[in-house]
Amino acid sequence: MSDNKQKSMDLAEESREKEWKHPSFVAELFKGNFKWRLVKDFPEQSEEDKKIGDEFIKELKVCLEENIDPELVDKDGEIPDKAIKELVKLGCFGLKIPVKYGGKGFSNMNYTRIISYVSSYCNSTAVLLSAHQSIGVPQPLKYFGTEQQKDKYYPKIVNGALSAFALTEPDVGSDPAKMTTTAKLTDDGEHYIIDGEKLWCTNGPDADILLVMAVTQPKIIAGKERQQISAFIVESDTPGFSVLHRCKFMGLGGISNGLLKFDNVKVPKENLVGKEGDGLKIAFTTLNAGRLAIPVCSAASGKLCLSHSRIWANERVQWGNPVGFHQSVSKKIAEMAANTFGVESMSRLSVFMADIEKTDIRLEAAMAKYFGSERACSIVDEAMQIRGGRGYEKSESLRNRGETDYPIERYYRDIRINKIIEGTSEIMQLFIAREAVDMHFKMVTPFLTKSSASTKIKAAFKLLGFYSWWLPKQYIPRLRSFSTKRLNSSNKRHLRYISRTSRRLARRLFLSMARFGPKLQDEQLILGNYVDVGVNLFVMSSVLSYTDLLLKNNGVDKKAMQNLSDFYCKLARKEIKDNFRNIGYSNGYKKLMKRVNKSTLKGDYIWLENENVYR
Repeated sequence: MSDNKQKSMDLAEESREKEWKHPSFVAELFKGNFKWRLVKDFPEQSEEDKKIGDEFIKELKVCLEENIDPELVDKDGEIPDKAIKELVKLGCFGLKIPVKYGGKGFSNMNYTRIISYVSSYCNSTAVLLSAHQSIGVPQPLKYFGTEQQKDKYYPKIVNGALSAFALTEPDVGSDPAKMTTTAKLTDDGEHYIIDGEKLWCTNGPDADILLVMAVTQPKIIAGKERQQISAFIVESDTPGFSVLHRCKFMGLGGISNGLLKFDNVKVPKENLVGKEGDGLKIAFTTLNAGRLAIPVCSAASGKLCLSHSRIWANERVQWGNPVGFHQSVSKKIAEMAANTFGVESMSRLSVFMADIEKTDIRLEAAMAKYFGSERACSIVDEAMQIRGGRGYEKSESLRNRGETDYPIERYYRDIRINKIIEGTSEIMQLFIAREAVDMHFKMVTPFLTKSSASTKIKAAFKLLGFYSWWLPKQYIPRLRSFSTKRLNSSNKRHLRYISRTSRRLARRLFLSMARFGPKLQDEQLILGNYVDVGVNLFVMSSVLSYTDLLLKNNGVDKKAMQNLSDFYCKLARKEIKDNFRNIGYSNGYKKLMKRVNKSTLKGDYIWLENENVYR
């Protein structure tokens, strides 16, 4: 491994959460343990809490309709100042901030319900509110801020001070080891001087308060110099702060995002959040909860597209039948319904876990973000296909010629960012893979570091003792019946399948680790398939648990509900089968893929790029 790569890996490893303070349903799946008891009783929002959310959303509906036209926001590229002031007046800038600081103090469930509702009306407005309080200054202060910092900044934020999170740089994306923004302590030890640039900072150009990640004085750890990244609260009216550029994107026309410059920006030492070196830990912890807004918004997009597609597929007649009854379209609509239900089930369960705080949700939140964004993009794409030319046409154009103005084209442009922001799908796969192998990694760590001989001998005995019973256990069939009040026999069979497949996942992952050793981290195609198996098992579990709860409702068609759950699980099982097959890609395939990739990067196929193309 190169020095730069090792440096990046060391920094990421030191910054991740080391301990599992609470059980994790997903972590157990990767160990071969299907702990149905952790999710079988799908949590219900209390009537009291739901009423609070319902009443707020009722007021929010009026506020949005009176002050925001989502088409104009998309077209003009900004959310009106008057609209933002009305949102502040309603309390939207302090949804999760405790009441004692002037905030609403809403539960995660009510918060995500609100953000989901806003996203179904105007995605740009939802991004402003989500970035402001899910990853902006409020969330880091909740976990790491001092009382003095909370007393100073929470009231300002509640009353309209827009916040932002500044991590990415022009040459630094998912590899913070290359970060160049610095924060140097002054000689008197009373201030930090921040210098550098930050890119793609949502809300950044208009923010009043930012959480900025910067490199501070390195430390010597285990005889090696380790880079330290720290987090600082920066007020945008501080001399030296400037906006170099406002970015414009394919979708989300109304968001404020740009390139920011910090030139000799002087901040008091009291604005350090946590300790020096805590920056990435703060970022990772903040993103665990912050990511939950993405899958709930993804579910909202799925619901809108499913509704539009259902109505259109019943209305549009081709060759004597509504298009919804043609097999190719009926397949799309059935899968849209199943995938929307999958995203809804997984995201709701993850949000409840965040509220209850009895489960470690780092894996659950990452999976919800990854799965939700991937499926939402697929659902919107299928909705556009079903609508045909009308899906590709702008809603204003549809309306002007007298047609129903479903804004599928705008949904399509807006939703695509979900696979990129707050960790790309590829980075999510790597993050999940690292956490999934944590148990195994701890076992072999003494052999990968400069440990003493006695330490390695003890570790070897521990390793042999553990795997001598753990590995055979993954091959032994388990005769278990899983408690469920209302699932039919077909759906109960899916529970037994999850149990069997989690053991298969655990042993195959172990065997891949034994085969590749530390080089497994470079086998991203293999790891991606393992992650996708785990994701599908988690979504299946969520779907089955949520179905069991929903069947209590007398207003639900129970047969239709059972069918939807069964259909999703069968889709997931098909994908899992393909994932396991893909893990066994032949070496010949991978070698040929690498050769073609190398030739492409080298320029051997420039002739293919240039043929009849204007440059």
